[in-house]
Amino acid sequence: MLKVQQMPKQEKGKSHSIRPVSRRPPSWCKYQPEEVEAFVIKLAKEGHSLSSIGTILRDQYAIPLVKPITGKSISDILEDAGLTPSMPEDLANLIKKAQTLAVHIDKHKKDLHNKRSMQVIEAQIHKLSRYYKRKGILPKNWKYEAKVASIT
Repeated sequence: MLKVQQMPKQEKGKSHSIRPVSRRPPSWCKYQPEEVEAFVIKLAKEGHSLSSIGTILRDQYAIPLVKPITGKSISDILEDAGLTPSMPEDLANLIKKAQTLAVHIDKHKKDLHNKRSMQVIEAQIHKLSRYYKRKGILPKNWKYEAKVASIT
């Protein structure tokens, strides 16, 4: 008798977050584009990052996505208002992570696992910085001072 093997599920590793199919603003969202832009600028002046602005708009103001309503992304709105951050958010997060890891490694010098993860993080920083220099977002002379040399 043959046994039929069960196929693995296709969803493995998926986050299940699916963007709306329609690019039009939802009918239940009653905000005007000017109001949404004002919210974005107000939150940026309060010191929130781009991703946290999107989360706050979604959770507190029931604005699912900014782009279908205003026609511009959050970063475009902030660029028009002159409030762009000096460094891209993903690069700033990686640098912050590397700094906290450097403090940890200074305390625990034999932690080889985290020494390796520090090298991986710094490689990501260098890769992202090359991309942002090529796109003109970072200045050509910007350089990240690596902590790897002092660790190994």
